This record gives sequence, structure tokens and C-alpha cells, in this order.
Amino acid sequence: MPEISILLPVRDGARTIEAAALSILNQSFSDFELILLDDGSSDDTVERVRALRDDRIKIHSDGRKLGLAPRLNQGIGLARGRLLARMDADDLSLPCRLEIQRNYLLMHPDVDLVAGRAVVFRNDAEIIGLLPFAAEHEEIMARPWRAVPLPHPTWMGRKKWFSQHLYRLPEVRRAEDQELLLRAAPVSRYACVPDVVLAYRQGRFDLRKTLLARRQLLAAQAGIFYRAGEWKKLLLVSLFFGAKVAVDLLAALPGGQRFFFARMAHAVPVESATLLRKLLSGHGR
Repeated sequence: MPEISILLPVRDGARTIEAAALSILNQSFSDFELILLDDGSSDDTVERVRALRDDRIKIHSDGRKLGLAPRLNQGIGLARGRLLARMDADDLSLPCRLEIQRNYLLMHPDVDLVAGRAVVFRNDAEIIGLLPFAAEHEEIMARPWRAVPLPHPTWMGRKKWFSQHLYRLPEVRRAEDQELLLRAAPVSRYACVPDVVLAYRQGRFDLRKTLLARRQLLAAQAGIFYRAGEWKKLLLVSLFFGAKVAVDLLAALPGGQRFFFARMAHAVPVESATLLRKLLSGHGR
């Protein structure tokens, strides 16, 4: 039985799926299964992954379009590993990612879910900066009305935790991870390693999809805070929703995205930037 199961949901990801899968197959830790959860792709995504010819790849494709949350719940049920990790079809895992996060969970039996730092890059391979970071559970959950800073595709946790806290259905579209983190937080412990473990691909800004995610997350946050009687958090999430929408509207203006990218431009470790450039150029395969 593999020690780690990696859940990789995908729909029509032919352009990036090979690089994403190879970034997992070339990990320093090799005792894993990579579960490809195809959500009704109409391109040759599945064929491209099958062509990699690696026995650790398990492909599940039924031709239906169910959505991200149902596919992730399906993957949790299929997983044989003691640990579960997430991966997206357009991102890249750095070579020591699984080893670093596995070792952290072994050394911290009280932690249910560990994420890692993520460096953001564009389709043209430009490195933008690092996503927000918080290390310990108390710091991670300090401002839940803003966001819980645990990038979804960097997650690794214990299968027991995932089985107890499935993704919500009906799906909280484009905010399913934040809803799960908020819902499970009272009985869970989170952490984030300081190592850069993933390269997160920032695609073209889509205002419509961004606003949909904002509305879905607001509804989920408000519901959780209301049921818990956390009135201060309920007020703050409403105030921050308006501020976030204002930022989104500014980002949609010509040149607006560049301005906000500049705010992310924290120094990326040289080693991580070098590894990412190798992966992007194909030399890290």
C-alpha cells in the first residue's frame, strides 16, 4: 500500500497536465499513488497522462462532469494512502515537496493538515512572488474573515481527517477549500511549512469567476459564523467583502493586475526560483 495518495482532479487540462504529473512522478519521495480524477474532459488529457506509463498513476474517468468537490470526495474514497495530498493540473510541485510535508506530519502528530509556501508564476514563465504565509494554527486562523492562508494545491493531511471532513455538497464553487477549512477548524489543527513546495500558475484575471468565488465564500463564511454565534466575525466578513470586491474591480482595469502583483513580490528564495525555471523549461523532468 502506498504511504501517500495524491488527488489530481482535472477537466480539459491537456496543455499543462503532463508537466504537473511529471512534477509529482519525479519527487524525491516515491512511495505514493497519483490518482487522476478526470471530470469529463473532452480533450486528450487522459491519454497524455496514460502515455507517461507509470504504475503509480491510477486513472479514474467516467465521462461525466460532476465538479471539483464531488471529484475530490471520490478521490478520498479511492485513496489507499495513510496520507493524502492535493495537486492541481496546471501547477508544479517542487522536487522535495512530498518528502518535506510527510516528514513534518511524522514529527507533528497533533497536526491534521499541513500546507506549504507557493510561488506564483504566469503562463509566460514570469515569476511574480509568494502567496501569503502563516506557520502555526493560531496565526493561520487569526483572521478567518479575510481568508485562511493555506493554498489548496499544497495541502497534505491524514486520510482520517479528510474522511471526517469531506468537501461540502452542493459545492461551494471556487471556494470549496476555504469552506472546509473554516468548518473543520474548531476540531482540527493546521500548519504550513516555510519551504516553497509548489509553483502556482496565475492565469488571466477573470472578473466574473472572481466575483462568483467571492459571493460563494461570503455565503459560506456567514453561515459558519452565524451558526457559531460569532457576531464580530460575521460583521467583519461583510465589511471585508466590500473591500475585496473593490480591489477586484481595480484589478480588472487595464494594468490593474500588474499593480497588485507588485504587492506579492516578496523575495523568492534563489533555490526555489532556480528549480521552478528548470521545471518550466522542461529540464527538471
